[in-house]
Amino acid sequence: MIYHLFEYLQDAGYDFPGIGLMQYITFRAFISLITALLVGLYLGPKIIKRLQKKQIGEEIRDLGLEGQMQKKGTPTMGGIIILLSILIPALLFGDLTNIYIKLLIVSTIWLGFIGFLDDSIKVFKKNKDGLSGKYKIIGQATLGLVVGLVLCFNSNVIIREKASAKEANAHAEIQQETYHTSVVYFKDAKSTITTIPFVKDNEFNYKWLSPFNGKWGEITSWIIYIVIIIFVITAVSNGSNLTDGMDGLATGISAFIGITIAILAYLSGNSIYASYLNIMYIPFTGEVVIFMAAFIGALVGFLWYNTFPAQVFMGDTGSLALGGIIAVAAIIIRKELLIPILCGIFFVESLSVIIQRYYFKYTKKKYGEGRRVFKMSPIHHHFQKEGIEALIQTPKKAIPEAKIVVRFWIIAILLCAITILTLKIR
Repeated sequence: MIYHLFEYLQDAGYDFPGIGLMQYITFRAFISLITALLVGLYLGPKIIKRLQKKQIGEEIRDLGLEGQMQKKGTPTMGGIIILLSILIPALLFGDLTNIYIKLLIVSTIWLGFIGFLDDSIKVFKKNKDGLSGKYKIIGQATLGLVVGLVLCFNSNVIIREKASAKEANAHAEIQQETYHTSVVYFKDAKSTITTIPFVKDNEFNYKWLSPFNGKWGEITSWIIYIVIIIFVITAVSNGSNLTDGMDGLATGISAFIGITIAILAYLSGNSIYASYLNIMYIPFTGEVVIFMAAFIGALVGFLWYNTFPAQVFMGDTGSLALGGIIAVAAIIIRKELLIPILCGIFFVESLSVIIQRYYFKYTKKKYGEGRRVFKMSPIHHHFQKEGIEALIQTPKKAIPEAKIVVRFWIIAILLCAITILTLKIR
């Protein structure tokens, strides 16, 4: 809103010191981050006190983890702090006519609402299972379908494809720009091209998966693209949800991932940097940087109250939304195939649950009793347990929660660095 106010004043001919600052993505990104951080620090105590007054505390099952029962009664649904801290600066400093900002705002509210329903059922109805998993998946898949359809049919969703001088002479729609002394030919087009690591051009086209050619090939390529989008949003949202099991764990990891996506969005949305780095240029994605800056600031502000020992938990209100925002932002900048690296912690957390569950069922059917691969899943709890029979016994002794969280943060930073490096490793 402030962005649009400054834009209106500039168009109206007003001229005063600082009126042009809102044109710069870097300025709006930093001010969004600062605003989100301050909003989180300001709203945190007020919302925590409100949650305590309403007796909205976390129900804790005794799993024999060190310090676990001390968390009983800690306010949950603190994801409200994160969501407000993201949305306020995004609305103030983002370009609300930008389709990508709209998608990210809708995704935040949508998944935040699903998480809020889940937390409400757990807290007020005393149902520890919360919202049925089936309904969560339906909600996430519906969002994926909406995002996919918008990216398929909205005219502002384009990528800039490179062309040769020969093609420029043959096709009128091909344009040219000069970078230093080099002339670059390109055309703006709707495409199912995305980024893939470790190959020469860093590009993969979903139409290659289509069994058809021509018109049917184009239709099926978009269908495949939408199915991939649905899968990515559902998987990352649930991965983030599973990772939220220790004080500050999901919050810190998501912040590092947010920083990486903001960097990638800035590079992809800037024609000069994209050309210099020889990566895909995606017009209008610079606004994603503004949103992700608010995302980072909100998480840092929340971490003030969520770090060990936590004064508040984000609950599903926050964790489902965080994963969804990361997934949608990565899809927008065509980096969804980098998610297994970028969100490696989320991926391993989800995989540990799947492995544990299916191995337990398999051994129960075969031997009459269920056996474990990990001492406990999701895998972050494996490091807290000792004296449990499982295939993997390392470490022998339980590790303190705070140490596990910091070590997972370090791994997340390493994965983020590798993700950025993949742009040049071909």
